[in-house]
Amino acid sequence: MAANNVGLPAGVSKEQAYGMATTEMEYRVELFNRLLNTCFNKCIDKRHKDAELNMGENSCVDRCVSKYWAVVL
Repeated sequence: MAANNVGLPAGVSKEQAYGMATTEMEYRVELFNRLLNTCFNKCIDKRHKDAELNMGENSCVDRCVSKYWAVVL
């Protein structure tokens, strides 16, 4: 029985571990989506549809992501 739960904390079943991993992944996806939306709306000019970011937009995104991680984590 112990071989089936190798690497899991004591008292945690595979189903519980799967549930915790699923919850963690959902949280990370939500966090990424919020980061993406926040920085995109703040930094990207909606009037221009260039294929690449200009220098100002790129700098803004870098600062925005850095500040977002500093606050969230």
